[in-house]
Amino acid sequence: MKKITIILIGLFCLGAYSQEVADLRHVDNSMTEEANPVSGSTLDSTYVFSRVDSIITRGIREQAFPGAQLLVAKNGETVFHQTYGFHTYDSIKAVAKSDIYDLASVTKITAPLPALMKLVDEGKLDLDKPFSTYWKPWRKYPSKKELTLREILAHQAGLEPYIIFLNKALKKGRFKKRFLRTTQSDRFPLQAYENIFVSPRFKNKVHRMVNRSEVKSAKKYRYSGLTFLVFPDLISQLTGMPYDQYLQTTFYAPLGCNTLGFNPEYRNFENTIVPTEIDTLYRKTLTQGWVHDENASLLGGVSGNAGLFGTAEDLATLMQLYQNYGMYDGKRYLSEKTVQEFIKVQFPENDNRRGLGFDKPLLNNSNLPLEEAYPAPEASKDSFGHSGFTGTFVWADPENQLVFIFLSNRVYPSRTHRNLYELNIRTALHQVFYQGFQ
Repeated sequence: MKKITIILIGLFCLGAYSQEVADLRHVDNSMTEEANPVSGSTLDSTYVFSRVDSIITRGIREQAFPGAQLLVAKNGETVFHQTYGFHTYDSIKAVAKSDIYDLASVTKITAPLPALMKLVDEGKLDLDKPFSTYWKPWRKYPSKKELTLREILAHQAGLEPYIIFLNKALKKGRFKKRFLRTTQSDRFPLQAYENIFVSPRFKNKVHRMVNRSEVKSAKKYRYSGLTFLVFPDLISQLTGMPYDQYLQTTFYAPLGCNTLGFNPEYRNFENTIVPTEIDTLYRKTLTQGWVHDENASLLGGVSGNAGLFGTAEDLATLMQLYQNYGMYDGKRYLSEKTVQEFIKVQFPENDNRRGLGFDKPLLNNSNLPLEEAYPAPEASKDSFGHSGFTGTFVWADPENQLVFIFLSNRVYPSRTHRNLYELNIRTALHQVFYQGFQ
């Protein structure tokens, strides 16, 4: 009798777990059928679905994120695209494949970086000339005037990692009226949120603070996003077009990436925009449809450090362009030489794994156990990508022809939720697909 009771309990728990997975994964059976042989590579669908379901279900249960979606392309074809969970923990709005996400720092490699690569192609930028050749304010700062674009993009320049500009826009929790207002006017034309409008003077202040920021004398790896705040103005200066318009006409529209862009609230999408954080400091409400990053928000939502929104499918298209060294659907957007230079580790002798703008595997990644690796230990050394603070991660591997897109809103309801990192979810999911094709 005791044995029967144990078996029945086991069957009940297995059934409950299976039902939980079924409730959290929003299955598209046509995708299950597609996850089969692609150009000589066979995906073990049973293994992949079992492992992915297990990892993401645990993430939702332990509040790493309320919902997520995962898209994987092999040899240029989507072989896996599934959604899990909901936009919020109240389980009202299920995650959909068409959802638009705040990409956070993934913006860095999907907005300013393709523009900078194009400008290098055209000879308008030289990676090894001082950045002050193009960004003139740096000419009067001895610590900055000789820094090259290569050093800056590889995070080898010694620049300050981050400045919290929100502290300059608020005083005792209230708006400083010379920078922020609750109604739009000629003096406050930039919209940061539904009822928050910013003076252009604030961008001038941001640029001044970036220009005057500290530089470490030691030349070693020090991640910094500061120059991504000035890259949009540099790109506009060199192209003669507004930064966001240049990206649309040069890359996003020709690629068919219709959801990639800034300030999606202006664009009347039918797609749902996934919420991020319940902001208690600045917006005092749930942030949805407007950029989560405060620095990008105070620049009117159009920036180089954050601010881009998009779907998993559109991100996969852009990452495949990089994976194909500048080609997509028979059209060349960037030269192979330039793309290969940007995705290459620049300063390995300084224990710096970074490419130019792109993140890269840890230098000894293939020798590390899964819990210490970044990204998957079986990702090739030629692979590259970037992560985002809101819970996003994109990676491309030219050697294995594998594009991996993971999107979540881990900052809901608060950025204090860190189990996405603690549980190593993105790396674990990434590794599943290397093992699933073996």
